[in-house]
Amino acid sequence: MSRTARVDNTCQVVRAIEAYVGKQGPTYAGGVSAEAVGAQAIWLGTVTMPPGSRTRAHIHASHETALYVLHGECDLWFGEALEHHEVAGAGHYLYIPAGIPHVAVNRSQTEPFVVVGARTDSSEQESVVLRPDLDNQVPDAAI
Repeated sequence: MSRTARVDNTCQVVRAIEAYVGKQGPTYAGGVSAEAVGAQAIWLGTVTMPPGSRTRAHIHASHETALYVLHGECDLWFGEALEHHEVAGAGHYLYIPAGIPHVAVNRSQTEPFVVVGARTDSSEQESVVLRPDLDNQVPDAAI
């Protein structure tokens, strides 16, 4: 792993950041963040969900999220009771406003779901709030 040292107020090339598992479940590889480059208001990286996985129900308390789907397909459940459902696949964009409960489900048993994501919070996990009270509202990924 090669990690760019944090240097504020200069242009930087970030070649690789060690991946980590976020508290909501997927694997994140954040290329641009407060921790990596001293970003003030943005996080940019990749998010990967293995086949047959799902996120925990959660909200982003104070940041917006924009995603571009590189590979795979995902069921996105959202709303106060996770009552809304959309399917996103390669080439689609997703927008998740701050404060909206949501769960992502990769129903494929063979393909990962991979996105490039940007968030208006430079510390990606900072404003993620788990909502365990909603976890049972969405079917398991294996269904």
